[in-house]
Amino acid sequence: MSSGPRHILDAPGSGPEQRGGGHPFGTPPPPQAPQPKPWVCYAIIGICVVVFGLEEAGQLPSFASRQLPVGALYGPAVQGGQYWRLLGAAFEHGGILHLVFNMSVVVTLGFTLERGIGSVRFLGLSLVTALGASTFSLLFNFDTPMVGASGMILGWAGAMLPIATRQGRRELGIWLVQVAVLSLLPFVSWSGHLGGFLFGLPCGVALRQGRQVYALALPIILFLTALVALYAAHPERRGAF
Repeated sequence: MSSGPRHILDAPGSGPEQRGGGHPFGTPPPPQAPQPKPWVCYAIIGICVVVFGLEEAGQLPSFASRQLPVGALYGPAVQGGQYWRLLGAAFEHGGILHLVFNMSVVVTLGFTLERGIGSVRFLGLSLVTALGASTFSLLFNFDTPMVGASGMILGWAGAMLPIATRQGRRELGIWLVQVAVLSLLPFVSWSGHLGGFLFGLPCGVALRQGRQVYALALPIILFLTALVALYAAHPERRGAF
C-alpha cells in the first residue's frame, strides 16, 4: 500500500475535473509541502507497544498469565459495566506477530488516511470503527475474549473506498480479499473485521461529500454507533428496544 495519500486518495468533495494528472501543458508541479505528522497513528502504535510490553513484563494481566487482559473485549465483562473494553480491545494484542502485523498496517494504511483527511477527522473515524468492530464481535461472539486493532483498521479501509482513486480502490480490493480469507481462519474474529469495515463505510461516504458534511455527520454516526454497541453489550435488555 502506498504511503503517499496523493497517490490513492481523492480530495474529499472533489469532482472528476479535479482529479486529472499534471498540468495540461506539462509544467512540473510545485515542490510538495512536508507531509503532516500522523499523530493519531503514532499514539495508537505507542499505546499498543507499551501495553504489550507491560503485559510481557508481568505488570498487566495477559492471556499468557491465564488472566483476562485489562482491555480485552469480553461480553460478560462489558455487560457488567466495563465499557472501556469497547475501545480498549483495539490496543490489546495476543502475541508479538499479531502486534507487528497490525502495526505494520497502521503505518501503511493508517498513515496514508490520516495524512489525507487530517488527524481530528481520523480520530473520529477511528472511534467509530473501533466501536463498530466491538459491536459485531459482541453480537456474534459474546462469550469469546477478543483483542486486536484489526477491526478498527478494516474500518479505515471501508472509509477509504469512497474517497480512493481508481488505483487506490484496486489496491484496497486486493488487500480486502486477502483479509477476508484470513478472517475465515480459527482464532480470527471475522465479526470484528466485518463490523469495523461496515461502520467505516458511512464515514467514507460523508468524507466524499466534503469536510462540512463530514463534520455534521460524524457526531451522529458516532452517537448511533455507541448506542448500537450498548445494545450489543446487554443481551438481557434487547427485548426492551
